[in-house]
Amino acid sequence: MIRTNLWPIPWQGVCLALLLALCSLLASPALAQAEPEREAATAVVGASPDVWRQVRSGEVDANFRDSRADSNYNLVNASGERWRQLRNRWVSPFGLIAIGGMIVVIALFHVIIGGKELSEPRTGRKLMRWPLFVRSLHWTVATLFIVLALTGLNLLFGKFVFRSLFGDAFWAWMISTSKLLHNYLGPLFGILLVVLLVRVLKHNWPKRHDLEWFKQGGGMVGKGHPDAGFANGGEKAWFWLLATAGLVVVASGFVLDFPNYGQSRDTMQWANIIHAVGALGLTAVALGHIYIGTIGSEGSLEGMTTGYVDVTWAKDHHNLWYEEVKDQAVPEEALSAHKPPAGDGSETASRPG
Repeated sequence: MIRTNLWPIPWQGVCLALLLALCSLLASPALAQAEPEREAATAVVGASPDVWRQVRSGEVDANFRDSRADSNYNLVNASGERWRQLRNRWVSPFGLIAIGGMIVVIALFHVIIGGKELSEPRTGRKLMRWPLFVRSLHWTVATLFIVLALTGLNLLFGKFVFRSLFGDAFWAWMISTSKLLHNYLGPLFGILLVVLLVRVLKHNWPKRHDLEWFKQGGGMVGKGHPDAGFANGGEKAWFWLLATAGLVVVASGFVLDFPNYGQSRDTMQWANIIHAVGALGLTAVALGHIYIGTIGSEGSLEGMTTGYVDVTWAKDHHNLWYEEVKDQAVPEEALSAHKPPAGDGSETASRPG
């Protein structure tokens, strides 16, 4: 009786040991799946540094290619890393230096030298310079340029400033709005820019006296006023910068805006770099154009707001043009009672009666 009572004790211990061993075996795969490193080790075959170098360089078979349709790019896209390095190490700093440097130069110039004032008092007699169509076109293009510049700067640098200031929620709305405005207003800007360039092309052909204008700094420094026709050397330089670099920016923007016309990824990357460099450079130069056209030169803004300029301003800044149209000057008080001429300042305008 005593022996039969002792037999169940060893068998219970053996069963318990077998049960613990079975649970341990079943738990091992679960633990492996719960740990990312152990999961990757069991799910992916071992890859040596040599294998990854092959993947990066493209010296591998189709199993290491991008799986998307019609793609022949490597699993590791070396050109994408090259684009990122160019954008972050060169383009972004270039933009800060160009725009920030221009702001500093303009500020120092204005403080040390100041804006260019008229050499004589205003005469009260006006000359027609810009018709309503050109003025409307100019201000539309200028407004679009400013919106595109601000949204572009936000896309490039905004996350380093506004995200930390306003938080993720506001920043998400801000970057989404900037992207929509930039993408949809960009093509409209490009079309209107071409129209504006064609409209004022006849005034911007280079002339010999433009070289002298640049030698004298456009008359901004000193008392001299170099010869200039309807458009001076600086205005012509800005025109041709828009007609070359500006159109390149527009073209590269179209490539980025419409990626469904067969552009490769490399093409999109280079279009992005070209677009950014050109747009940042144009923005920097545009700051100088805005300064000279507003507080930097007395009387300049009037021509693009009212269409008319004072005779004194015309003689100071565009003396050759003034000699051509001086007999078309009208008293300022007569303008409010008569309809402005239909043409621009280079065409014959009838005087009020």
